[in-house]
Order: sequence, then structure tokens, then C-alpha cells
Amino acid sequence: MTDWIFGKHAVLEAASAGRDMEKVWLAEGMKKKSVEDLVRQLEDQKVPYHWVPRSKLDQVAENQNHQGVAAQVSSYQYVSVEQIVANAKHKGEHPFLLLLDGIVDPHNLGTVLRTADATGVHGVIIPKRRAVGLTATVAKISAGAIEYVPVAKVTNMNRTAEYLKDQGVWLVGTDGESKQSYETVDYDMPVALVIGNEGQGISQQLKKKCDFLVRLPMKGRVSSLNASVATGVMLYQVLQSRKTKGN
Repeated sequence: MTDWIFGKHAVLEAASAGRDMEKVWLAEGMKKKSVEDLVRQLEDQKVPYHWVPRSKLDQVAENQNHQGVAAQVSSYQYVSVEQIVANAKHKGEHPFLLLLDGIVDPHNLGTVLRTADATGVHGVIIPKRRAVGLTATVAKISAGAIEYVPVAKVTNMNRTAEYLKDQGVWLVGTDGESKQSYETVDYDMPVALVIGNEGQGISQQLKKKCDFLVRLPMKGRVSSLNASVATGVMLYQVLQSRKTKGN
């Protein structure tokens, strides 16, 4: 199976990461100097590229902003949860994971992946149903992070939570009704942050499996943050907690 990714930066990151590419289209009329680094990368890797009418990119992009660059690539490969945990332990680091319980907006998932890459997350876990997967839009919004953050897609999030707990990973979920602030948890331990979807939050069953439920203090009139923003706050809290401990 193949997919398309759009935008100069996303395609360049995919090429740099060694992603299998069938071909790259560049829009006729665009300034060649603006893509000379990309063209150099493609030539080094012997990836075929073609200058084509912009209308062809418009057609495959289907209203997405392609910026004059499109690449046909192999579909994104998911990894197993076991691989993610093993990779973290192989690095000699406490596992740092994200469980996304039903994120449906590709812009949110793309932003989360970008922040996950910046904060050293070992892997992201998403459900197979009622959630967005690794799409071309997600790839573009992630600004290339999709190439570096392993993603596992699982059938049952509750069983996955139990597996992680068996592996010594502590589950910290976000809940606006919790009395415990997110700042009071010591994240210098094997941890998986559990983030709910944009509407209902974390499912009740998964919430019961969390070792901690924490809230982000809200002083304004809006009752909750965007899912990707809330995730970013939590990720940097983990990073800061571990930095303070020297890890």
C-alpha cells in the first residue's frame, strides 16, 4: 500500500529518515532554489522526482496545502507495544509512553507527535477503532516527527494498560474532576500518560486502570484545553521532572 505526504519539510524529513519513496512531484514554476536541499537529498538516495503541473499536485492533495511538493511513499508502519517498551529498556531509560484514547482530529495527533518527539517519548499508542491513524495530514502537521516517534495501534486499550502495568509502568491519566494537580506527581519513573479524546475524555474503564488521575488547573472561563495543548503541558512536566532528577 502507498500513501502521499505533502509539504517540503515533511518530504525532506521522510527522505532523511530513509523512508521508502516511489516518486516525488515538484510543482512547475516554483523557485528551484527553495527546494535545492530536497532535490540534493533525493538525488543522493536515487529517489525519482519529476517537475509536474501544479494541477496534478492539487488533484492528489485533495484541498491539502501541498506547498508544491508531494511524495508517494509506503504506508506508515506501526510497531508493537512490546517493541516500544523493549526499546526504552534497551536505552537504559524509564519507559515514557503516551496512550491516546480516541483522538479523532488528525491535526491534534500530528501536533502531539511533534511534541512527543521534542520531549523524548519512546512511543505513542492509539486504538484501532474510533480514532485517527497515521495519515498524510498527520504526517504534514507533525513536521516530520512521524518518522521518528514509534506508534502502536492496538485493538484493546484496556488490555494494553494492564500489560504496561505488568511491565512496571505507572499510568497517569488526565481528568478535569480530579483533586490532584498534575504538578504533584513524581514522573521520574516508568510512566504512560493517558490522554482522552476531544469530547468525552478518557473512557471510564481505562480511567479505572490509571494509578493517578490529575488535572490541569484552569483559571479562565473555558472548561478545558485542546487535547494537543493539554498533552504538551503534560509531556513537558514529565521532561522537567526527569531533568530535575538528572535523568
